[in-house]
Amino acid sequence: QVHLVESGGGLVQPGGSLKLSCAASGINFRLFVMHWYRQTPGKERELVATITGAGGTNYTDSVNGRFTISRDNVYNRVYLQMNNLKPEDTARYYCNTIRQGYSYYGQGTQVTVSS
Repeated sequence: QVHLVESGGGLVQPGGSLKLSCAASGINFRLFVMHWYRQTPGKERELVATITGAGGTNYTDSVNGRFTISRDNVYNRVYLQMNNLKPEDTARYYCNTIRQGYSYYGQGTQVTVSS
């Protein structure tokens, strides 16, 4: 069974940084593309960043240059380093992967950017 557990969220001032972590189990982690999504109340979940098993990355335009996705294929973790955070980055952030056509999410971790 696929299990994803996010951590690292919190309250940060504008311009600050946070690093999110996602621990994955139940998959051959190094073979799987991993994603970070975020969602605010009343809005659809938004794809923020993607990393392939080999380390190729992609970002949504609004975070490009500020966020960095990375992975550790030994410890089965994916990370999201978030720098120069803005109030509009406030959201619940979710780790995601797709296995056999089914999309798995963790419980999410809340990021609040406010002064």
